[in-house]
Amino acid sequence: MKNYQLAPVMSPSLIVECGGEMVESVVIRNLKKTPNFSSSVLFMKVLLPKEELYSPSLVIKVIDHRPFGRKPIVGQCTIDLLESFRCDPYTTKQDIAPQLKEALSPNKSFFYLLFFKEEEIVDWWSKFYASIGEHEKCGQYIKKGYDTLKVYDCELEKVPEFNNLTDFCDTFKLYRGKSEESDDPSVVGEFKGSFKIYALPEDPAIPAPPRQFRELPDSGPQECIVRIYIVRALQLQPQDNNGLCDPYIKISLSKKVIEDRDHYVPNTLNPIFGRMYELSCFLPQEKDLKISVYDYDALTRDEKVGETIIDLENRFLSRYGAHCGIPQQYWISGVNTWRDQLKPTQLLQNVARFKGYAPPVLSDNAPTFFLISFVSEANKILHQHLGPGEERLALHILRTQGLVPEHVETRTLYSTFQPNISQGKLQMWVDVFPKSLGPPGPPFNITPRKAKKYVLRVIIWNTKDVLLDEKSITGEEMSDIYVKGWMPGNEENKQKTDVHYRSLDGEGNFNWRFVFPFDYLPAEQLCLVSKKEHFWSLDKTEFRIPPKLIIQIWDNDKFSLDDYLGFVELDLHKTIIPAKVPEKCNIDMIPEYKADSSQKAPRTASLFEQKSMKGWWPCYVEKDGSRILAGKVEMTLEVVNEKEAEERPAGKGRDEPNMNPKLDLPNRPDTSFLWFTNPCKTMKFIVWRRYKWLFIGLIVLLILLLFAAVLLYSLPVRISECFCSSAVG
Repeated sequence: MKNYQLAPVMSPSLIVECGGEMVESVVIRNLKKTPNFSSSVLFMKVLLPKEELYSPSLVIKVIDHRPFGRKPIVGQCTIDLLESFRCDPYTTKQDIAPQLKEALSPNKSFFYLLFFKEEEIVDWWSKFYASIGEHEKCGQYIKKGYDTLKVYDCELEKVPEFNNLTDFCDTFKLYRGKSEESDDPSVVGEFKGSFKIYALPEDPAIPAPPRQFRELPDSGPQECIVRIYIVRALQLQPQDNNGLCDPYIKISLSKKVIEDRDHYVPNTLNPIFGRMYELSCFLPQEKDLKISVYDYDALTRDEKVGETIIDLENRFLSRYGAHCGIPQQYWISGVNTWRDQLKPTQLLQNVARFKGYAPPVLSDNAPTFFLISFVSEANKILHQHLGPGEERLALHILRTQGLVPEHVETRTLYSTFQPNISQGKLQMWVDVFPKSLGPPGPPFNITPRKAKKYVLRVIIWNTKDVLLDEKSITGEEMSDIYVKGWMPGNEENKQKTDVHYRSLDGEGNFNWRFVFPFDYLPAEQLCLVSKKEHFWSLDKTEFRIPPKLIIQIWDNDKFSLDDYLGFVELDLHKTIIPAKVPEKCNIDMIPEYKADSSQKAPRTASLFEQKSMKGWWPCYVEKDGSRILAGKVEMTLEVVNEKEAEERPAGKGRDEPNMNPKLDLPNRPDTSFLWFTNPCKTMKFIVWRRYKWLFIGLIVLLILLLFAAVLLYSLPVRISECFCSSAVG
């Protein structure tokens, strides 16, 4: 209630008028401490026409009792349509058994679950992703027989089957005439209550129908524990110049404020918060829970993106059980542990009492409903986390009564500057537990998944049949081969082998190890990459990408750019099974993924499950619209977690620690060297080997020429000597 004539409303009472009749409530002594009426039910006999069209209005007036006998009207409300309040007072006295005979038919069996050995840890996010259909992120959650939950695309109070959560009481706006600033009547407060209109018998001898509102909660203040689970936000309005936002959560409940500024999520419009906040409050004094999303700014004032307001009192009082949704099964341990203060059997007793049913009795001879026996089969046993059979049965019955299930609601965020325009959506839920019933169960851990550290080790052993891209100085076709590799998302960690020079047949020998550390989310089967989008960015942006390995073969050039020869891309979750020998390694191992492709799917296996693979993979290159084989590479692929990497260390290349396994220097042919750095080797292994017979021929020819020259030079002398000797003789 807003102030009236500059003074607060302290001691109001309520007057209800209809058809010339009037009834007044008791006076609330102190509105600030106890805003509820100590005596909540009023009864009034009114003569009403049978036709709804002619029914008079129902007028609600709030009167404040002030000193010196002053009783001003501080707010009022007029209800024109009474049809929604009409009821049949005899319909609530029912028995639960006929409704449940079909649901509890003895020929049906419930709660049979296969027990799976937990090879992989499941978490609350597995449940969430399984519930919204993103099964690739939930791992083995569904196969393990766990629950899912209901994800509503709107606010819980707007779900049609829950009647706006006003089944117990409606909320009526109180007005005080027209304000001076505008023509619209100003809202000065709220009245929460409900009306039931039903016919009385005309014959006074017939007993009156049963009174309504017999099962009412205590009208005193209730101290409650409130748990607010903020899952994620969707499609937030951008607040920064980069078109993104740095959102965080702020919660207000009366004078209690939680500002979670330290846990802002940078550079995103769809942040995953995964935060749970717990605080205590008194209902109904502190009923309005305000959840706001703010944009974090380091240098300027934080801006509010939007907010949503939840009426905790409606959820607490609703007979739909909106204070804590009921799950599909009763778990006493594990990720879905029961968190309500009351067990299913106790909740079932309350539901039966509220609806006027006969009290349920869980026994073999119970007339109310049947007890199902849980018969185990040889190959089917109950899940290890399930609770007692009677509690599971009671929960099954509760789920037939239209109660609020375990859920996540999607609330629209609004801004005071643009009140009718969505500023984004917030997926969340709220649990409200009265302290009078004792402590609630453990809260769910919805902390966002943290990536685990893994290492991918790739040993490049050999290559074969690599394209020969160059010609030597002697005209031979050759390639100076080296291999480069990296994981997408970590391009700054590209690694390459040393160079196998002068490969004349496409064969390269390396014995070289690549080491790629990466952050990995096992449940989502994605790598988590954090990097700054620009050098001036203050925060890193997170990306989730599939774990892949790219291997490329290159030709090394000293005086020009290196030549790209071919590549192979391997998905670590669907890694192509390698060939054991190079002769069986061909380009058909990697089919072309086209819509009309008739090729068989390749044989694949998950490297995370198999841990290690060794063999030959083909590399190819696109040329003239078709793929050609560019070479074959022999590798060992191994994925190890952080602990295994510490226990079995291994260095890059052939650096220390050179182990697991130890890599020796490759046994390369003598012709593998850089020609202009070794002139002697160049003459020996290049020039001499290729032009050996040419050189030998030239030497022989040179010797013959020398012999002929000497012969021709000495021949005249010999001839003259012969003539001289003959003349003397």
